[in-house]
Amino acid sequence: MDWYQIVLETIDMRSFSNLWFWIALAVTWSSASHWVIGVPFDMVGRARRHGGQAARDLEDVVRINVNRLLYIAEETGLWAVAIGSALLSALAVSGFVYRIELSQALFLLAFPMSLVGLLSVATAARIRGEALYGPDLWKKLSSHRFWIQVIGMLSIFVTALWGMFQNMSYTALGG
Repeated sequence: MDWYQIVLETIDMRSFSNLWFWIALAVTWSSASHWVIGVPFDMVGRARRHGGQAARDLEDVVRINVNRLLYIAEETGLWAVAIGSALLSALAVSGFVYRIELSQALFLLAFPMSLVGLLSVATAARIRGEALYGPDLWKKLSSHRFWIQVIGMLSIFVTALWGMFQNMSYTALGG
């Protein structure tokens, strides 16, 4: 038995039984709920507690990120949606029709994150449209974070169920 065979038997290279996939899933959702519209959420807590300069800093960072996000959406929105939809469709078809496990895993990561992206653009537009600042801005960012966490929990739940199903099916088939 050669070294490569030993490594492949020791480390399962399939997506849903690979520890690195689950670490990537956890890091993805942890980062998504921490960086709300590109703003670290701890700034919202600091602005609530201290006000003053912390609140002004938060409003400046939010303004910069909202303008940046909406500029990108306005300039590349149609292309981003078209290319993103094509990639998600390719992952869905190759994963769930042709049963390529890596495509399934990538789809289960990318699809919910695309929802977070759309939600972020909508929230950014609302922040700019309503000229939110102070407690109204903090409330909007907290609400946005809550919905990101809801999407994340549902995504992790569905991914865990699908991953367990895949692993049990693989084991039942004698893999």
